[in-house]
Amino acid sequence: MLTILGFAMIATFLVLIMTKKMSPIAALVLIPALFCVAVGQGAKLGDYVIDGVGNLAPTAAMLMFAIVYFGVMIDVGLFDPIVRGILRFCKADPMRIVVGTAVLAAIVSLDGDGSTTFMITVSAMYPLYKRLKMSLVVMTGVAATANGVMNTLPWGGPTARAATALKLDASEIFIPMIPALAVGLLAVILLSYVLGLRERKRLGMLTLDEALVREPEQETVLAGAGGGGDRLRKGSGGSGPADLTQDGDGDEGEDDFKGLDPDRSTLRPKLYWFNAGLTVALLTAMIMQLMPIPVLFLLGAALALTVNFPHMPDQRARIAAHADNVLNVSGMVFAAAVFTGVLTGTGMVENMADSVVSAVPDAMGPHMAIVTGLLSLPLTYFMSNDGFYFGVVPVLAEAGAAHGVSPLEIARASLAGQALHMSSPLVPAVYVLVGMAKVEFGDHTRFTVKWAVLTSLVVLGAGILFGTI
Repeated sequence: MLTILGFAMIATFLVLIMTKKMSPIAALVLIPALFCVAVGQGAKLGDYVIDGVGNLAPTAAMLMFAIVYFGVMIDVGLFDPIVRGILRFCKADPMRIVVGTAVLAAIVSLDGDGSTTFMITVSAMYPLYKRLKMSLVVMTGVAATANGVMNTLPWGGPTARAATALKLDASEIFIPMIPALAVGLLAVILLSYVLGLRERKRLGMLTLDEALVREPEQETVLAGAGGGGDRLRKGSGGSGPADLTQDGDGDEGEDDFKGLDPDRSTLRPKLYWFNAGLTVALLTAMIMQLMPIPVLFLLGAALALTVNFPHMPDQRARIAAHADNVLNVSGMVFAAAVFTGVLTGTGMVENMADSVVSAVPDAMGPHMAIVTGLLSLPLTYFMSNDGFYFGVVPVLAEAGAAHGVSPLEIARASLAGQALHMSSPLVPAVYVLVGMAKVEFGDHTRFTVKWAVLTSLVVLGAGILFGTI
């Protein structure tokens, strides 16, 4: 019964947010509360929520101060040269911009933290997408999928969890998987190329000067799905598929290209190298794990505010300017704590995992590595990495060992689903991505899942082809 209710709870949540019947925050809180009562454990709801909040509190703290930090870096102009450089390289070509998004997300993902990757990628690319009226779900989809492939780095989390759960060396898991993961990353770049061509067909191409100086009266605003509006330039011609034409927000009158405004009062050109050095030092400290990430961002945000805006009114103004993002993202994380707390506390996750494993026929025993790879797609989407790697993978490894399948193969196969996992509603970082990009989570999910599944299958297929799985 717990298994059925667990899958029903997740399905109900996904349906409600994808059909926009409820906001993600409301659904993350109310749906698990309802199902907790349904399983007869309503009296323990408070304990489950407190446990969930306690587990995710460090993540929420990290996101709060990271948003403030990178918000200040955007304000002072740290990313302006990057944005201008990408725009000049891409020559206002939507195809090149989408490919650039994938490459940038993959490079920044080397720090091993999804939230940081999304903040930097969106900070750099969002102004380009808005100025050229490109689809924002393309940006979030490509960034999430690229980061999912790179999330398999030993310091990214999943590989370390698999190694810990099966008592293996992380390098023995990861190094043989490098060719398969490289193929997966190439698949993401190819996907971004195809999506970029679709955007180019929908929007046409601009010269660099047209992209920089275009005025609002040069645009034709067309009514679009969800009230956001599909905006095409006069003479651009053509229109793309429905899932590629949503802006993801309805801010018709705002200045969409603040990132390149050379006259904004918050610019600090004399402090550019200080800010660049501080950011590099922060990311280096994160990779080297010198301190917990929340502490690093707390210190970084305080230092960035103090040096760039020494006067208290200016500091308050910068904090207020980013308060909306902070509240939305941290609120989403704490709401997700209710969802994960109920899933774990009621025993739904454990029962769901056991039922899936028991459903695998004995005849599939010799192919348990492939089974693990296939199961990693839905299971890492519907549960946390901790639940999958510590709860499911050891059971699969035992079943495989009975048929001569090496635990190393099981561990490597378990990494295949990470491209999809990064768009899971249980991953806090995805709320940073959609929040900063001003994209509805349901729109992101509807667009991204199919491409992320395809990428995961490519990684699994390449692992089988190269003989590592």
